[in-house]
Amino acid sequence: MSAKAILEAAGKGLLNANLAGAGMVKNKVVTVNGETDWDFLVASNPWMNTERLVAKPDQLIKRRGKLGLIKVNATLDEVKQWVNERMNKEMKIGKSTGLLKNFVIEPFVAHKQEEEFYVCIYAHRDGETILFHHEGGVDIGDVDAKAVKLEVPIGETPSMEDLQKKLVHNAPAAKQLVLTQFISNLYTVYTDLYFTYLEINPLVVTDDGVYILDLAAKIDQTAEFICKAKWGELDFPPPFGREAYPEEAYIADLDAKSGASLKLTILNPKGRIWTMVAGGGASVIYSDTICDLGGASELANYGEYSGAPSEGQTYEYAKTILSLMTREKHPEGKVLIIGGGIANFTNVAATFKGIVRALKDYQAKLKEYNVTVFVRRGGPNYQEGLRIMRELGQHIGIPLYVFGTETHMTAIVGMALGKRPIPDEPEDHKTTASFLLSGSSKSTATPPISRTGSVSEGSGSPLPGSRKMRHPSKDGFGNAAAKPAKPLFTESSKAIIWGMQNRAVQGMLDFDFCCSRKTPSVVAMTYPFSGDHKQKFYWGHKEILIPVYKSMNDAMTKHTDADVLISFASLRSAYDSTVEALQYSQIRTIAIIAEGIPEAKTRQLNKLASEKGVTIIGPATVGGIKPGCFKIGNTGGMLDNILSSKLYRPGSVAYVSRSGGMSNELNNIISRRTNGVYEGVAIGGDRYPGTTFMDHLIRYNSDPDVKMLVLLGEVGGTEEYKICEALKDGTITKPIVAWCIGTCASMFTSEVQFGHAGSSAHSDMETALAKNKALETAGAYVPTSFDELGEKIQEVYEFLRQEGIIEEQPEVPPPTVPMDYSWARELGLIRKPASFMTSICDERGQELLYAGMPISDVFKEDMGIGGVLSLLWFQRRLPAYACKFIEMCLMVTADHGPAVSGAHNTIVCARAGKDLISSLSSGLLTIGDRFGGALDAAAKQFSEGFDSGMIPMDFVNHMRKKGKLIMGIGHRVKSINNPDMRVVILKDYVKENFPATPLLDYAMEVEKITTSKKPNLILNVDGFIGVAMVDLFRNCGAFTRSQ
Repeated sequence: MSAKAILEAAGKGLLNANLAGAGMVKNKVVTVNGETDWDFLVASNPWMNTERLVAKPDQLIKRRGKLGLIKVNATLDEVKQWVNERMNKEMKIGKSTGLLKNFVIEPFVAHKQEEEFYVCIYAHRDGETILFHHEGGVDIGDVDAKAVKLEVPIGETPSMEDLQKKLVHNAPAAKQLVLTQFISNLYTVYTDLYFTYLEINPLVVTDDGVYILDLAAKIDQTAEFICKAKWGELDFPPPFGREAYPEEAYIADLDAKSGASLKLTILNPKGRIWTMVAGGGASVIYSDTICDLGGASELANYGEYSGAPSEGQTYEYAKTILSLMTREKHPEGKVLIIGGGIANFTNVAATFKGIVRALKDYQAKLKEYNVTVFVRRGGPNYQEGLRIMRELGQHIGIPLYVFGTETHMTAIVGMALGKRPIPDEPEDHKTTASFLLSGSSKSTATPPISRTGSVSEGSGSPLPGSRKMRHPSKDGFGNAAAKPAKPLFTESSKAIIWGMQNRAVQGMLDFDFCCSRKTPSVVAMTYPFSGDHKQKFYWGHKEILIPVYKSMNDAMTKHTDADVLISFASLRSAYDSTVEALQYSQIRTIAIIAEGIPEAKTRQLNKLASEKGVTIIGPATVGGIKPGCFKIGNTGGMLDNILSSKLYRPGSVAYVSRSGGMSNELNNIISRRTNGVYEGVAIGGDRYPGTTFMDHLIRYNSDPDVKMLVLLGEVGGTEEYKICEALKDGTITKPIVAWCIGTCASMFTSEVQFGHAGSSAHSDMETALAKNKALETAGAYVPTSFDELGEKIQEVYEFLRQEGIIEEQPEVPPPTVPMDYSWARELGLIRKPASFMTSICDERGQELLYAGMPISDVFKEDMGIGGVLSLLWFQRRLPAYACKFIEMCLMVTADHGPAVSGAHNTIVCARAGKDLISSLSSGLLTIGDRFGGALDAAAKQFSEGFDSGMIPMDFVNHMRKKGKLIMGIGHRVKSINNPDMRVVILKDYVKENFPATPLLDYAMEVEKITTSKKPNLILNVDGFIGVAMVDLFRNCGAFTRSQ
């Protein structure tokens, strides 16, 4: 999420550091918890001994004064006693029960009631609102009704005159100037530090100065990259009643280091229902369904993984959830729901491989804790993902049920909770290959379900046939409708892509070809981190080149026919690149994919776009799609989903949602229940998307080719109420099926921030339950749950078809689009002989492998250099003593000094002015029988002598007769009387640790013979290493004799 609450002490600390002037008295605040050393605290803050004090818990608790949670005008001893009596004591506040663990103590400010004021600044779509009331304090009551409001448009700053005349005019005349100055300075700090909410009650103004007594604040966490230096280390605590778990912090850290999205909130660690859901919107819907079916009290966690996390990241996420799940047993056993919609670009098989690894790691515990697993997923390579899941189910020893897109997304929840029978899995499963090659598969029908609806009363809207439907000739289905709005996309729409997103571009081109477009929809790419060049893509079977420009200006001026910009810029650069794009009048639509753009920046973009008449889709979106015409980036997923959801040609149903992942699920639902999608847009999950639900619904309503509308709203915000008004006043005349997700929010005992930044209700009006009821009252067709959304869409569609409003057209098969080689290989559909193969090292997977051993295990087992070489040289693990011996050999032979021939040649070459590589090569090329080759030759000669049965004397005589030197015997300096310490060290180790040394013993006997003739004819270090390595190979048990 973006807007996050901070502790009062943290908020006052920020104001202390950044707010000055206007008589502001800096806050003296100390924090106390269960580990506080009172003596040290008082010694560090001597004012605690001299001033009267105030104490209160600092845990995001509202209305502390009303709850009796403030100790006022007390001595230090009284405060200590008051705090200690409450420390770590359980307290119930509203529906939440938690421990009081964190308190603040500050000086008591003596003042009169008339010196208390109320100030609040909060953000909304169109700017900021400043609230002021001249009577602050604990008894302020309904501040929204009482306070004076001053609206500040985006990008503007309130003037001193406006503040004094329009805001603080009810305050005592003597206080108005100082209040005006303070609020002006406060507003500046509010915007500079990216606050989204800042409330002070009371704000006390005495003759001595201005005091901030109580403060509540929220800050835009996504602005950390801008404000880190000003914020310092800022914590974002969980709401009261929910503990902060280290596992949540670990996942948050993974999320911060990843381009993907990883979220985890632990609701009830003792619960039996655990979820591992892909997608922000899908995660909310799964929670809704669990609560609908009576599982709210047993729901253990909320979370999501999305944005194409790697196998490793998914493994860590899954492992964290499984570790939490297997800590306490439940008498009924536990269920794990691995769910998700149809992904747009996430490789389902890759993420499932991570989950499978985690499930294997926890196999024994999953059995012990009686866990049953239910899986449902779709998207790129989902068939392979489901296959490996089914394969795991056959061996893991726990019940594991796997379903694909043939099963409704949330059907597995009913199965997991025993509300729906578990069907037999289909015998044949559709694969990407068989689908593209006109194969077919059986499907599993989702069995019926009995449930309690999420609409507060009743069983949802009546069937279309039993309610009064608008007549097409009057209400907008025919030519008598309102004047059609100009479409965002047509068959001739052309786009410029910001960012090197080759996969997304190829997906757009494949969609274009499949839709029988005459020309590609992508005309250029712009990327400031590379020079101008051309990038190769496929247009059907043909290869084409698309230009890439370093400068956006070059892209725009050379491609004036482009009217869409699709921005894959990062959250840090999305604002600047979008502002630049808005300077070109040819651009009519901008899609901003990035998630995490600061809200203030987003609102500025929205205002600028509105002024220029440009439509913004996003931020935090996958985009949108207009079947048969145009698709944004990765929207709609890969080609198999485009074909299965019939997105290559237009249907009659237009939809709008917040969630990008759920837009693809809507494509699937609508294509199965109707003649297909006419257009669909995901406006984005942030609080202030560039366009709203109404912007698109009004456009759809005026398009004669659109016959019915679908809305997927969600908890948070009030945009859905504008739709209610539009239905009532006739602005929207076409039938609309609507559902708002997030109905589970009211069932949680503490506030939960869902996957999207805007998915959080701040009043009863913003709850999904209230919105669904209002939409139904206004005339929308509202199902009783998301589970029944498809049925409701089908009911309305069938009515329109029977009335003749919709006329179904015969299907025309789309052109065949070849599959990319890389993706076909990923799916296992093709194979090609490798240019070379190696069993030594492999870095193509998620982790570097040495002879099949993951590099993490190499370090975990502390194998050392010798162990690594045993894997790389011998492709097996050698005993510890052998690895140590290899390390010792490397240590004693690391450097032979500058006098040897190899070093001499290297030096001469370097002195001649050659580069390092050439000089080193000169030395290496010197290696041969007389330099460096003695080690191999010694091993060979001594082995042949020993293996042939020759006694050492016969071996020496044999070599003399052949006129050959015995390799490994002799040293220029060392002798029997001046031994080489390297040989001594190695020999002592070998004799102590090797299981047998027959060849070394043989060589030592040869040394006795040679040194009897000349004392320097010793077994040198090369000879010793050669014969010792042979003994090692032959006797360590890791090799056969032939090896």
